[in-house]
Amino acid sequence: MSSRERILGRVRRALADVRDEDPPVERAYLREHGGRSVAETVELLAENLADYRAVVHRTTEGELPDAIMRLLAERGSRHVLVPPGLPPEWMSAADATRVHDRAESTPGELDEVASVVTGCAVAIAETGTIVLDGGPDQGRRRITLVPDHHVCVVRVPDQVVSSVPQALERLDPTRPLTWISGPSATSDIELDRVEGVHGPRTLEVLLVSGDQPSDEVGS
Repeated sequence: MSSRERILGRVRRALADVRDEDPPVERAYLREHGGRSVAETVELLAENLADYRAVVHRTTEGELPDAIMRLLAERGSRHVLVPPGLPPEWMSAADATRVHDRAESTPGELDEVASVVTGCAVAIAETGTIVLDGGPDQGRRRITLVPDHHVCVVRVPDQVVSSVPQALERLDPTRPLTWISGPSATSDIELDRVEGVHGPRTLEVLLVSGDQPSDEVGS
């Protein structure tokens, strides 16, 4: 008897007393852990992003172009990748040369670009996670994995949810989803943390609202 046959035999024996009419087991998972206001949810997102070593900034729609320009200038980025559907006004104040997301771009060409600026599909407060779905303002997955510096714009509160179940309700599972919790990081067997191995070494998140900006989180 092969290993496969042994395993399938165990499964059949385990299911022998299960009847077709038995109701499914209700897991009763919580959709949200605790009740929070919209403002508290946004604060929790900023807290958890910073905890994952992302750098979080607060700004308004009107101040967003200057905020992006400042982040790129501080980084010294002369070339920046932009998705095809990135709102043009976001980059209107930046001096960096824009490199467009093209299917024929090679990994080497992408590696020469210092920064990438994108939007997002949704941001999850409880886990400090940003989800990209390849939408027009996010581009192909690879453009956020190769450059060393990722600037991601999150519209608050519209794109912020409390939990993973709430995020899944907004996402299309057939799209190429990228879940980002802080900059790329990994550890070896001695737990030495190394950043930038399989994604950007630096993640900067701009929380954009129509209100007056709050104090910046991070530095």
